[in-house]
Parts: sequence; structure tokens; C-alpha cells
Amino acid sequence: MGTVSYAQGQGKYFGKNNASQDKQTKSQKGKKMNRNIRNTMVAASATMLMSGCGSTGGNGNSTATTSTALPAAVQSAIEAPVSTLSQELTNTLSFMGNEERLAYDVYNTLYKEWGTKQFTNIATKSEYKHITAVQGLVQKYKLNDDANFTNVDLPALGYMTTAVEDMNAGTYDISEIQKLYDDLVAQGSTSEIEALKVGCIIEVVDVNDLDRDIELAEKEKATDVVTVFNFLRDGSYNHYWAFDKGLKKKGVSDGCCSLGTIDGVNYCHPEYPKK
Repeated sequence: MGTVSYAQGQGKYFGKNNASQDKQTKSQKGKKMNRNIRNTMVAASATMLMSGCGSTGGNGNSTATTSTALPAAVQSAIEAPVSTLSQELTNTLSFMGNEERLAYDVYNTLYKEWGTKQFTNIATKSEYKHITAVQGLVQKYKLNDDANFTNVDLPALGYMTTAVEDMNAGTYDISEIQKLYDDLVAQGSTSEIEALKVGCIIEVVDVNDLDRDIELAEKEKATDVVTVFNFLRDGSYNHYWAFDKGLKKKGVSDGCCSLGTIDGVNYCHPEYPKK
């Protein structure tokens, strides 16, 4: 799966015993230790998964400090029992992985080009988490690019156990995402204003895809996928408004709405929730 941000998850903590409590048996202590070790391993391994997810590191990705801890509800969803996924819903994990990774890679590239803070802030503080959250689901369901996803139409990247930092930025295994990346980087490289408009485009595309995917996951009662995808969509709402604000500061009074409708896609969304 070529996509896209694992959580260094919240490990579970166990309360300390009061002095007045009976001493635990060695067996009980051993069980607690095993649970702590297991939770730590799940959280740590979450950061290393997902097909095709780009990230910080030596492969063209940002070197800024990234924020990797997922919200507790998202980590719990990843650790919850598996749901039954149709092939269509399974493919959404591959596509959204690619799409979240595209956002991360494009923003890192445009930050290097223009130095605009929105790009690095969103990439390192949010998109990385989005990639790792989708990775968490891919690991949970043990999904491989070349075996489980029928929408992978370029050479499979085989990033199932590859750390996000080691994935190649700007390379995907779904052709639609590859073309979108190439087009958006070209557009965003022409000026800082066009770069900010690219941010608006990415977030609207993301929300539109997530609206559809969340509806599908709800129909299939895949509550873990619903929780993770809602997390991604909430982030996209916030990012849309960050780019809208950036455009207005540059003198584009209509912000993201200045894009209007392109190829049937409306990029003006005053109804998006604001934090």
C-alpha cells in the first residue's frame, strides 16, 4: 500500500498499590509486566507501519521535529478487536494512506521552497500523525501492498514494516496519487500564494474522500476505521482554515474560496467546522 501517519501510542499505566494493600504475588506482577511490555510494543511498532507512507528523514522528507503520539481514542481504536472489512473498505486504507502521505510530502516540499510556517507545522505536527494512524490499521489487519489491496496499480512499495522516516518522499503505488503529487508540487512551486492554494486543494480532496469512506465504514460497522478516519477529517478541517488564513494574510481576500470550482470540485467550504 503506498500511503500514508504509527503512533507512539499512549501506553496504559497502572495505579500504584497503597501500602495497606496486600502484596501482589509474583504471578500477578508478572502479568502486569507483560501487559506493560505488550502495550509499549504496540505503541512503538505503530510508528513503523504503513504501506507507502512518507515522513521525516533522509529520503527527501522534513527533518523538523515531528509529533507522533496519537490521541487516546485513536490509539484505543487501533488496539480494539478487528472488524470485518469488505474489499472496498480495505482499499480505502491503501488510498487514504497514500493520500495522507501525499499531504505530508507536498507540505514538506513547499516549506523548503517558500519557508511558509503553515507547511512545516501541519506536516510535522499533524500529517505525520495521520500517516501513523492509518499505518496502525494496516498493521492491525496485516495488510500487504501486493496481496490485500486491489487498487495498487504501480509497483508495490512494500512499506509494511518500514519506518516512516525511511520511506521515499514523492513516490506512491497508486497512480492517481502519484499524478496528483506531481501536479500539485508543480503548481505550488510557482509562487507562495499558489502553494497556499495547493494546501486548500489537498484538504478539500481529503475531506471529500473521507466523507465517502466514513459512510462506508459506518455501514460496515467498522468502528475502529470510523474513529481513525474521523480523526483525519477533523485535522483536514483545521488545515483548510490554516491555509485560508494564510491566503488572506497574503492579500487574497477570499482565501480558499478564491479557487471556486475546478473540474467539478468546489473548494469553497465556509461550512467546515472551526476550532
